[in-house]
Amino acid sequence: MPSQLDALKSLSLVVADTGDLDAIKRYRPHDATTNPSLLLKAFDLPGYQALIDEELAALQAEFQDRQARVEHAVDRLAVAKGAEIARHIPGRISTEVAARLSFDEEASVRKAHELIALYDRRGVAKDRVLIKLASTWEGIRAAERLEREGIQCNLTLLFSEAQAQACFDAGVFLVSPFVGRVTDWYKKETGRDYAPEEDPGVRFVHGVCERAGRGGYDTVVMGASFRTVGQVLALAGCPRLTISPALLEELAAKEGEVARAVEIPAAGERPAPLTEPAFRWRHNQDAMANDKLAEGIRRFDEDQRTLEARLAERLD
Repeated sequence: MPSQLDALKSLSLVVADTGDLDAIKRYRPHDATTNPSLLLKAFDLPGYQALIDEELAALQAEFQDRQARVEHAVDRLAVAKGAEIARHIPGRISTEVAARLSFDEEASVRKAHELIALYDRRGVAKDRVLIKLASTWEGIRAAERLEREGIQCNLTLLFSEAQAQACFDAGVFLVSPFVGRVTDWYKKETGRDYAPEEDPGVRFVHGVCERAGRGGYDTVVMGASFRTVGQVLALAGCPRLTISPALLEELAAKEGEVARAVEIPAAGERPAPLTEPAFRWRHNQDAMANDKLAEGIRRFDEDQRTLEARLAERLD
């Protein structure tokens, strides 16, 4: 009998939510994703040290100014790690635009171009890369422009139907609605635990999949931020699922069939595209989405700053 991981792979495309190359080799995902938080977790892994030293040496040779070295260090490290990961997966590597640019459309577009250029220098074509942007109005507009240039995007930190609809309207390649962080908010508010079938995060992602299907949008929905195997299995059939190594290990260790839990409905009539005022109002009306988007941007930025500080120490 196949493992639950193998059974799940027959229903959803599995993406590794990690920068740990050993885990990627072990579980053979189709795609992988990185962000400053995942890079920070991988920072002390023994297999990571030579890559860090190599990139820092290159920065010291390229930039005379120490601050310039620090400013470029995270991007260079992310791309170096992403390029290494890309050699071990058949699909794409997602790479994050710094969270501090989440409300700056122009700066986000510039940063995306820089990341694509760095990948190109390493022989990784842009069709193997997804640029990750926060699902703010500005991030979505940046993604819309990049998509028109042939640079495909992964819109992350997605917590509201308004964010999802605006991403569909913009024609972005992929959206990552979060499961665990949505459920965390409701558990804190209500003091309840939730079975997978009534889990607020699971139900939210089900809704995003249904909205994508009913509108006939090409945007890929990828469930993200899982806390339990139960949440993962409750979204079997969602086009893509990005899963941490710990949960991949649980799924690989248990045999059993996995039932399809997500059915994509047939396309119907599309709603009118959201205007900026409508987007901001509808998102504002969702207290959970407001809280979690702001918190997520702050957390990613905190991890980016911590990573920059640790790289700066290594540059000294």
